[in-house]
Amino acid sequence: MTQGNRIAFIRPKDWPLANRIVETVLREQFPDHPLDVFDVLQLVKKRPDILLVNLITTVLLYGPDLIKRKKKIRVAFWRTPYIFNQVKKLIRKKTANGQYRFSFQMQSLFDCSTPGLPHFLYTDHTHLENLNYVANQKANLFAASWIELEKTIYQNTDVNFVRSSNVQRSMIQDYHCTPERVKLVYAGSNASVSSIKTANTKYVDPHILFIGFDWKRKGGTDLVEAFKLVLEKHPNAKLTIVGAKPDLEIPNCEVVGPVKPEELDPYYQRASIFCLPTHLEPFGIVFIEAMSARLPIVATRVGAIPDFVEEGKNGWLVEPGDARGLAEGIMRLIENPNLAREFGEQSYQIIQERYSWEAVGRRFKEHIQHVLGR
Repeated sequence: MTQGNRIAFIRPKDWPLANRIVETVLREQFPDHPLDVFDVLQLVKKRPDILLVNLITTVLLYGPDLIKRKKKIRVAFWRTPYIFNQVKKLIRKKTANGQYRFSFQMQSLFDCSTPGLPHFLYTDHTHLENLNYVANQKANLFAASWIELEKTIYQNTDVNFVRSSNVQRSMIQDYHCTPERVKLVYAGSNASVSSIKTANTKYVDPHILFIGFDWKRKGGTDLVEAFKLVLEKHPNAKLTIVGAKPDLEIPNCEVVGPVKPEELDPYYQRASIFCLPTHLEPFGIVFIEAMSARLPIVATRVGAIPDFVEEGKNGWLVEPGDARGLAEGIMRLIENPNLAREFGEQSYQIIQERYSWEAVGRRFKEHIQHVLGR
């Protein structure tokens, strides 16, 4: 294939925010390569025939699970062999024209590679990594025919960039990728968070912050039970819930609901502890934001979280569903504000060393240039 000078940047859609941020990162790292953005959702929307056939396919493939509400149709829709192959065809029509130096794909829903064109992937998950979560069961996996196609995504990529060590391990063990083709590059913060703490600077006001939309999956009910235990010993403790909007009647608990990313900083600043006891988490970008704001962390030992929450260094980790363990971790920090401050400083140092988009961009560039120079 004749190689051009442009970059094909392929993403499922322009949300979540990381899909926009990585676009900017690539433009900054490769200023001499014009970048074209392809949103899969927009391409598919222009083809009502594909939408209709895939809707029928989704119902045929996942009908029982859809009826039992084990799967949501908007999620299952994008995990059929039919849509997988149709997206591959649509993307290749865009990229197999000799204009591009390489293609770069966000997330692992489709194989957006083009034969002869260097191709790179950046993802926070693999589907089979779900089996390592207690909250998941094998019955919750998508169709075996789709999983077989998912394997081709990683095999047809020159370098698979991942955010966390658990996903790196899954690609190597579950999908048989060679280690040199799976690079751990981490991720940065999506929200603009001040690194200089402007409120609760001595951590003496016991204020716990939860940020997450999926209340049940993020362990919200576990945190409520833990907070009730905390209030028994520390009746002045506060809990702020941002994102989700559960109906709660608990003293000292503020339910804020959805907040724009650019409006999150005041909540981080007022907090003295960040707690998100999630049961299933591909990455957890809010942890990076909380650590950027110099907060100690109380969380669960799942997914990517042990990569950035180091037990006894910047936080405490418990098993999913362990409300008493959460309460004990929170109270240890409430009862020792100096320790909370030390943990918060360690959180910030970990961010500085690994978790900035500038650093991620440099890692992208290093590995991409190595492939292009071969």
